[in-house]
Amino acid sequence: MRMDILSKAALNEGMSNYVFVVYRHAVATIVMTPVAIVFDKKIRPNMTRSLFFKLVILALLEPVIDQNFYFMGMKATTATFAAAMCNILPAITFVMACIFRLEKLNLKSIRSQAKVIGTVTTVAGAMLMTLMKGPILELFWTKGRTHHEVTNKSVDLHNSLKGAFMITVGCFSWSCFMVLQAITLKSYPAELSLTAWICLLGTVEGAIVAFVMERGKTKVWAINWDASLVATLYSGVVCSGLAYYIQGLIMKDKGPVFVTAFTPLGMIIVAVMGSIILAEQMYLGRVIGAFVIVIGLYLVVWGKSKDESVQVTEQILPGTKISDNDVKETSSDKVIIIKT
Repeated sequence: MRMDILSKAALNEGMSNYVFVVYRHAVATIVMTPVAIVFDKKIRPNMTRSLFFKLVILALLEPVIDQNFYFMGMKATTATFAAAMCNILPAITFVMACIFRLEKLNLKSIRSQAKVIGTVTTVAGAMLMTLMKGPILELFWTKGRTHHEVTNKSVDLHNSLKGAFMITVGCFSWSCFMVLQAITLKSYPAELSLTAWICLLGTVEGAIVAFVMERGKTKVWAINWDASLVATLYSGVVCSGLAYYIQGLIMKDKGPVFVTAFTPLGMIIVAVMGSIILAEQMYLGRVIGAFVIVIGLYLVVWGKSKDESVQVTEQILPGTKISDNDVKETSSDKVIIIKT
């Protein structure tokens, strides 16, 4: 979550979000490509037309659409607000994973009910956080700051709604990216090479968007020795290169819902660092909304953990079919199938 603080600082200094996305993935491409060439040489499948099309869509969803909308939403609000709004990501991913049958859903099961209720609660918390402000919480590290400084950091309702919409679009695109990445890994089980391709194509597609949106503005491509350089290097290596690889590695076994389930863990860090470094205001309404989001999220995580804790024991005679009546769920969440 340090990426949110560094990115917000770079954007505050006037760096274009379109250019930032291009440089970020250019750095990730330079770092990840040699590693993929060395370590994925034996397991990298042949490139097909359908696979290349998936890679193009993956690069469009995350590096281009998601990150540009996310950073534009962050510009309109704050780093804390943007990080907290991203807590709806697990809910969106859960719905999409169910649609594409990457997630099991049985409304008669307590586990599935918890995941559904958690999804609704997460979205409700995000809306509460967007629409409700309440009094400003004066933290001890913000004491002594002038009223003028605090006022400049405030965000009105119009910007909150605008930023929330952009971040939501970005989260939806991110969820699509996660689901498509999980599907792609089934036919292309080379996480490093997949990461390198996404970063490379993301750089190309992002550059096209940046040239269109920033046409005639050559100065926006300049990088100074300030927060913009630090944000570019850090986000490129860690938040794009390593993040795409690690989430793909885990996603093959756990699925996209599990990967996105830990999004809120950095929320408190971002809130504290945002108020210390960027002097961002902390509202009671946003704290309450964030708390509701966390409750909903961990209902989803609880249901997901119970899914994975199910142990199945099968004693099946050859040629015997299993019906739904043969599956029974005990209070310990263990499913036992017995055939004699």
